Amino acid sequence: MVNYQKDGTVATVDLKGKIELFVTLPEGSNGNAIRFNSKGEMLLADWPKHNILKVNMSTREVSVFAHDSTFNQPNDIAINSKDQLFASDPNWKEGTGQLWRIDPDGKVNLLMDSLGTTNGLCLSPDEKILYVNESRQRNVWAFDVDDAGNISNKRLFAEFPDFGFDGMKCDREGNVYITRHGKGTIAILS
Repeated sequence: MVNYQKDGTVATVDLKGKIELFVTLPEGSNGNAIRFNSKGEMLLADWPKHNILKVNMSTREVSVFAHDSTFNQPNDIAINSKDQLFASDPNWKEGTGQLWRIDPDGKVNLLMDSLGTTNGLCLSPDEKILYVNESRQRNVWAFDVDDAGNISNKRLFAEFPDFGFDGMKCDREGNVYITRHGKGTIAILS
């Protein structure tokens, strides 16, 4: 988990609930979402420094995996079986957002730049649909994902009349779980 006891940290929680500090991020970095690639390396969104960081799980060394000066503040990330990372990138002040794909070599690809305040995102179990929510606009969009990791066929999956969105995940059956900040609930959509 990120920001254990103070900003810029990552901690582990074992099955008995014991929490331990795992790593402290570089000065000024602050983690958000965490995912692991097929090599077992930890990848996390570092929103203040406009990075995706990589943590070597053996040495606990932290390095910059991807950086782009046009990132707003990478927020949530999802990863597919090809180790392609998808990142939401909100601009909270402007109420806008971007969507990125970061390839396994760290190459950054802008997939879409004309979204609302992008926040949570997740891939369907077959990795053919990418769901992205807009926190302030309260929309959830679905995109088709091709074999190269490109998106198309943007369509409205769900919309809500109130409260905001945060993290979002899919289960093995393809149900979508959306955290609703301000409401204190998790919405589950089939």
